[in-house]
Amino acid sequence: TLANARIINESKLDTSKVLVLSTVEVKNKLSGVKMKYTLVAQSEADLASGKISVDSPIGNGLLGKKIGDTVLISVPNGSIELEILSITRI
Repeated sequence: TLANARIINESKLDTSKVLVLSTVEVKNKLSGVKMKYTLVAQSEADLASGKISVDSPIGNGLLGKKIGDTVLISVPNGSIELEILSITRI
């Protein structure tokens, strides 16, 4: 893992899209429930603190999307439709 590590200059990242370390507020289109997730590496994922892996179905489905996008994500219980409300950097 360390051999593949890279230093990223966060000031040059596109904040209009969901990337690793983005905090994303989404709304479940069916239930109307709002949730906030921070996308992290798999080794840092902790659902109790709102950190989900970019390798998880939801994390992977959100990557590269923009505010206002609606994403249909397959999860073990079927599929959910999420609307991206905001994107911030931690």
